[in-house]
Amino acid sequence: MGYRIHFTTEDLARTRVAEAPLPLSELGTAVRTLQDRSRPVLFDAWRSRVAGQLPAGARMALSLIPPVGWSPTFLNLPRAGTPEELLEEVRGTPRAVIESELAAIAARQPLPRWAHRLPGDAALLGQLLDGLGRLHALLLKPYWQQITGYTAADRSVRARQLLGGGVQSLLVQANPRWIRWEPPVLEVRMANEAEADLHLAGQGILLVPSVFSTRSFVDEDARPQPVVTYPVGHERPLQRLSLLAPGGAGPAGPASSTALTALLGRTRAAVLHAVAEHTDCSTKELAAAVGVAPASASEHATVLREAGLIRTVRHRNTVLHSVTGLGLELLNSPGSGSSR
Repeated sequence: MGYRIHFTTEDLARTRVAEAPLPLSELGTAVRTLQDRSRPVLFDAWRSRVAGQLPAGARMALSLIPPVGWSPTFLNLPRAGTPEELLEEVRGTPRAVIESELAAIAARQPLPRWAHRLPGDAALLGQLLDGLGRLHALLLKPYWQQITGYTAADRSVRARQLLGGGVQSLLVQANPRWIRWEPPVLEVRMANEAEADLHLAGQGILLVPSVFSTRSFVDEDARPQPVVTYPVGHERPLQRLSLLAPGGAGPAGPASSTALTALLGRTRAAVLHAVAEHTDCSTKELAAAVGVAPASASEHATVLREAGLIRTVRHRNTVLHSVTGLGLELLNSPGSGSSR
């Protein structure tokens, strides 16, 4: 059955989508994905790249956050902020909270031997958090620009769902494999088979996109409102996650010289500029902005996407285009002819 989240009209009005992934929540998901051998097309290149660089202290975090099962929620602080700020806040978690969460986990699955000393050993907690900080620097930091780019594109799709069908449309389409909307109850199937009823009482929920997850998770203790994670739309951009490259160069890496030569053409340059000026535009809207046929706009967009200059997501029968950091850099470069 999973979580049964009970909505009122006020809850629907206060439900919203996060602007970006929450760093510690996404880190916990990335740690699980690192240990899980599923979805090789999406993540195996990333796994291979980071597996040989695991920092000192990482094993502690890996043993406490298994690929499937329960993990301490106090480590996944569901708030925005820098990883350093959030980990420092976790460091101040009350001993009673740590004891309670570890006891609940121990009743369901084995814990590492050292974990039983965690509530009363500040030095041990410090080692664990230092390890998490190093894991963030390895698993997420080099890719954060791309990760936030994917979630920004996904957020534009969610905005269209909201405008086209209201909050109920948003809830229905967030993660159909793991979430079912049976008004006024949102049923979230949990990988750890947790079951609970959550009455929101006017709080609404915060829907948080995740690049590294295909499942949904619920944190009912999050403030100022409970959090439900969902995977970013698994359309064409996510099929390129195997090409995640450190440094935020974009999912396809630097554009090839052939693609750059093609971009010197007047029409293709106009298409790139139009995408930058009209973010999340459809191919039809792009064609109208440039003054070309939709088929021509689609062809130019394909070249720009393959060069890593724009990204494209699909929403039902419509594709939506937005510019990448590399595309903006090209537009802003001297001699580009752009005023951006």
